[in-house]
Amino acid sequence: MTDRGRPRGPRRPSSDRREDRSADTAPRGEVRRDEPGLAVRRQAVDILFATLDEGRPLDQVLDHRSTMPTWRALTPADRALVRAIVSTTLRRLGLVDDALKRLMSRPLPSKAAKVREILRVGATQLLFMQVPDHAAVSLATELAARDRATGPWKAMVNGVLRSLAREKDAILADQDATRLVTPLWLWRDWTATWGEEAARAFASVHMVEPALDLTVRSDAAAWAEKLGGVVLPTGSVRLVPHGPIDAMEGFEAGSWWVQDAAAALPVRLLGDVAGLEVADLCAAPGGKTAQLAAAGATVTAVDLSPHRLDRLKQNLARLRLSATTVAADLEAWTPKAPFDAVLLDAPCSATGTIRRNPDVGRLKKAGDVDDLAALQARLLPRAAAWAKPDGRLVYCTCSLQKREGEDQIAAFLEAHPDWEREPVRAEEIGGLAAAITDDGDLRTRPDLLPNPDPRLAGLDGFFAARLRRRTQ
Repeated sequence: MTDRGRPRGPRRPSSDRREDRSADTAPRGEVRRDEPGLAVRRQAVDILFATLDEGRPLDQVLDHRSTMPTWRALTPADRALVRAIVSTTLRRLGLVDDALKRLMSRPLPSKAAKVREILRVGATQLLFMQVPDHAAVSLATELAARDRATGPWKAMVNGVLRSLAREKDAILADQDATRLVTPLWLWRDWTATWGEEAARAFASVHMVEPALDLTVRSDAAAWAEKLGGVVLPTGSVRLVPHGPIDAMEGFEAGSWWVQDAAAALPVRLLGDVAGLEVADLCAAPGGKTAQLAAAGATVTAVDLSPHRLDRLKQNLARLRLSATTVAADLEAWTPKAPFDAVLLDAPCSATGTIRRNPDVGRLKKAGDVDDLAALQARLLPRAAAWAKPDGRLVYCTCSLQKREGEDQIAAFLEAHPDWEREPVRAEEIGGLAAAITDDGDLRTRPDLLPNPDPRLAGLDGFFAARLRRRTQ
């Protein structure tokens, strides 16, 4: 990505150079209104800048932006378009950046980060969205022109995107898509751990916007019919949503909640929890807490973040469910009494959720996995100590990194002979025998649950192990 570098290839014809003037700033004193679609692109650029350049998780950025007047001024359709542009850019960022790099003579300097996001938004529309070429190019150029910091780059933005509009088919045909969409550090880890075929399968799933998974209170078949979805083997309802989630039938009544089908499986490993005292550790945003409470458990939900616990409480209130909530650091907190069962959804890299959270692979680094694995190794023995004799402990992470899953359990069992593994049975997880490891743990992957409609395929990457404290 470049500074003032011109696109490779022949000098543009004079007619193209004249058209650049259409993006010039307005005469002094003239008040201009945004062109249709310009506000949408500006929001998309700002969100990508906050995520990719400032390193803020996308869900936090969107949560903050939802209170801003400029965001509220957009129509629901325009807000949906912003999210689509951002999501598509993040899902295919490697392809977008590779395409732009081919057309630029040198990288952009750090001071031009906003220009890079303008180029990315324009390129995403040209390559992967049904946006007319002229609209994608002109809006990106105008957006650059409207900001004093990016204005000097408007001609470069225009020239690069015009070149991309001409050459996009040849560039796309020449790209190794399933390699480029995966950050290099993850590609190396996944090919070493799972093999190249699996790594490419993960990438194929990650390029597709996934469907919506719901955990329902009862009668999954009836809710699937009402909402136009299907019932997965695991019991979750999966559908392609049309419109806001909070406007869907059953939302206000608390008949269901949003939860990836893989994320709903660890609670099942605790078995019948009716009447039991259960700790849900690192509980927010509360999907597993809701499962436990709906199954009749007396739940203590612990999370480090008071803000995230507030969200959990709001979700439980909508669902007409209750739990005791505790804002605490698990490395400092100790319960007053042991629990019948403990669920530790440990802090992790979340690389298993990239299909739903495409910013994860871009924000996390290999060193983060090392730090998180060290934290998990400290939390697991503490959580185990809070289970009663003969009590169950389920450890889980939404990660595809074995250091955060299989390796943690192997090390824990070696160091704690008073604990043993209880192998997972296929019938407990909807018959998904392919999701059970040779050791008997649960391991879901993005390439499980294939479907002719790619939106209805796949699972988040989860690891879960069920352990029991020996009584003798």
